[in-house]
Amino acid sequence: MTVDPQGRDLLALAVEIAAEAAVVVAKYAAERTYAIETKSSPTDLVTEADREAEALIVRGILAARPHDGLLGEEGALSEGTSGIRWVIDPIDGTTNFVYGVPAYSVSIGVEREGQVIAGVVHDVALKEAYTASLGGGAHLNGLPIRCSEKTDLSASLWGIGFAYDPHRRGEQARFYDRVMTHIRDVRRMGSAALDLCRVASGQLDGYWEFQLNPWDIAAGGIIAREAGAVTRGFHGYTFEQGYVLASNAALNGPMLAVLDSYR
Repeated sequence: MTVDPQGRDLLALAVEIAAEAAVVVAKYAAERTYAIETKSSPTDLVTEADREAEALIVRGILAARPHDGLLGEEGALSEGTSGIRWVIDPIDGTTNFVYGVPAYSVSIGVEREGQVIAGVVHDVALKEAYTASLGGGAHLNGLPIRCSEKTDLSASLWGIGFAYDPHRRGEQARFYDRVMTHIRDVRRMGSAALDLCRVASGQLDGYWEFQLNPWDIAAGGIIAREAGAVTRGFHGYTFEQGYVLASNAALNGPMLAVLDSYR
């Protein structure tokens, strides 16, 4: 695939803005003095840092591209007129951020007419930037990365995640319990964006979760795909609908069969 020039150019802007937002998030993390509220449930946290970082990202995007659309976890929403939409998670892994667990990121994906053409996931604590643009490959701090070459599902390591809603979490737990017998083990790290990037870099052989939001997967999804991973949905839903299965091609089919055998 040839490099998409618009994706390449928009990635450069996304990387710059994500780095600026990461500075804000890191400052709050160091000072540990910020307001904390809840959103969809008592366990679904949002902080002053989330809101300030999203506001900074939105200002940066609109200053450079005032006609683009926006979709942000903390409320940014604009249709735009350019055919470009920015999908923003100012802190993916807010609970980790609040507890001081070093696994949270600034995630910015860029869509053109519904297709993601660029993405950056900036790991704030580790000061690492995962990046990708359509046809341009995936990179970590500028160096190329590739997904795992594992072929044996039973020896593979997978990332998983859980929803904040108790009913959905119970459903996920029962589902994961059944799938566990088919793989080596799982890791639950608390950031969908970083989990997809760990698939891209080979730190995980795969990742699956369901009922995610667009801002959780837009940037991480293209990074995984550009690193050679296959991203798809399951149970009759698509990846874009938040049913996420990401791995190399060799593991993808066997895991899809396992996931679809449990309904």
